[in-house]
Amino acid sequence: MKEKIHTTNYKNTFIAVADDCPVKAAEVPPVKAAKTMANIQFEMVSENPYKYTSDDVLFYCYATKNEIPKSELKEARQLFFSKGQACFRSSPLTKRYGFGVHANEEEKIALYPMESKEYKALSKDKKLKVVKAMKSKR
Repeated sequence: MKEKIHTTNYKNTFIAVADDCPVKAAEVPPVKAAKTMANIQFEMVSENPYKYTSDDVLFYCYATKNEIPKSELKEARQLFFSKGQACFRSSPLTKRYGFGVHANEEEKIALYPMESKEYKALSKDKKLKVVKAMKSKR
């Protein structure tokens, strides 16, 4: 019996910033001594728009934080996605730093600052499923 593999990927979807996002314009996550999840996600996606899926980015963050050796990545990824994982709706980029996330037809993602024309257009695009990032407070 094959194990179910979960995914965080979206297709033709725009994740708008959370209603309680504290910023009025997108901010680059500040770099601390050790890179945070927000730093890793921001670097990967902003420097490579539409290159990676949500699964790619979230697993890379997990593998980096847990210092998983290259030789174990394939197995670790299968184990990681054998359980449901939080998607980009719970990312600090969409909840705290003011970035929307667009997933295209191939499930590849790109970031859009909340004050940008592109963000406004994507958030009103009738061809996309538009969802909100999760609120920080209930």
